[in-house]
This record gives sequence, C-alpha cells and structure tokens, in this order.
Amino acid sequence: MAAAQGRLSDDADGRDDATEENRKAMQTAPPPFRAAVEALRTARLRPEIEVSATPAPRRLAPHAHALEAAVVEGEDDLADGRLVLLHDPAGHEAWQGTFRLVTLVRAELEAEMAADPLLPDVCWSWLTGALQGRGLSFGEPSGTVTRASSHYFGGLEQRPAASQIEIRASWTPREGLGGVPDTAAHLAAWGDLLCQVAGLPPAGPSDASVVTLPQRRGPQPR
Repeated sequence: MAAAQGRLSDDADGRDDATEENRKAMQTAPPPFRAAVEALRTARLRPEIEVSATPAPRRLAPHAHALEAAVVEGEDDLADGRLVLLHDPAGHEAWQGTFRLVTLVRAELEAEMAADPLLPDVCWSWLTGALQGRGLSFGEPSGTVTRASSHYFGGLEQRPAASQIEIRASWTPREGLGGVPDTAAHLAAWGDLLCQVAGLPPAGPSDASVVTLPQRRGPQPR
C-alpha cells in the first residue's frame, strides 16, 4: 500500500493554490478539525490511487477540507472522485454529529453492466460495505447512484456510445477520542470504493469475496 499522496492532474498551480487555501483555513480551525485533517495524511491506499488537495466548498459547513483522487493504471484513469470533510463545532441536526463526509465517485462502464437493473443497489452496497469492511462506525448515510449513457453524433459520431456510473453520498463518521473521527480509516475505505468501482481485482485474500465491475471498455487517456 502507498501513503495518501500523489496527484490527480498536472495542474501544479491549481494544486499549490488549493494547498495554500487549505493551509490558511487550518490556521483558524478548531483542534478537532485540525486533528481530523492531519490524520488523513496517514491513510494507506493502494498504489493505483493518486490523491491531491483541492479547494473545499465553504458554504456547507464552517470548516471543510477536500481531496480529489483517481485510480490510475499507466496513463489511464479508471475512476475518479472527490471526498470532502465537513465540520460544524455546534453540531448539525441532520448529521447527528459535528463531522460529515461527502463524496462523489464515478467511472465508465461496459454497456451490459450499465443495463443491469440491480446495479444501483450493488453500487450503494459497495459504499456501505467498504466502511463496514474497515470496521468503521458511521451514521445517517444518504446518497444517490446515477447511471447515464452518452451517444455521439455529427463530428463525434465515430466515438462509441459510453455509459457511466456516479455515486454521490454522505455519512457521519463516529467521533472517537477528543471528538475526532478516524478519518484515515474512512479515507482508506473510500479508496476501497474507488478501486471497486474502477473494476480492479481485490487487493488481497481478505477481499476475495468482493465482486467488482469489469474493466471499463476504453479508459480515457489523461
């Protein structure tokens, strides 16, 4: 496994801006949030996952930190996503806690898999299963699973039809010592979800029962 580091794109200036923005926000953040963000850096992820900081939304909670990631093989992105850690020291009724994790995960699919009527239920079970597989306690999960098809015409008609799955979800990580959730483990579970959606084989014998998507038809070059 590799540490949670790396990059999603070659936009160095954008990464630097996001890092500086996050650094400034951390200076005024409460200790539990700073500890939760620092813990993200200790997460252990599969080497196919490249992660980088990205500007966090500022209207969802008083404090936020965001990461973006891609599952990469060679020069091809097999899946990508975004994970946002939110914190409201006063608590949030809908969250039933002071922290919330929000995610978007997406990948391209084979047409046959996209047509499976059970696909949305299976994809949602991958999210909850990834969290449970890491032994994590969480509450108030909610989200959507969307599949879409694209057909090309005119100057793009030579491109084959494409299908995509998209998971948007949020959940409340249970807080531990000092009111800080185990964000490193939640990031690792999110990485498991990314790899599963990307169609990668299980990482080890303990994951042998996991059912993954087939490799998508034609990964788009980065």
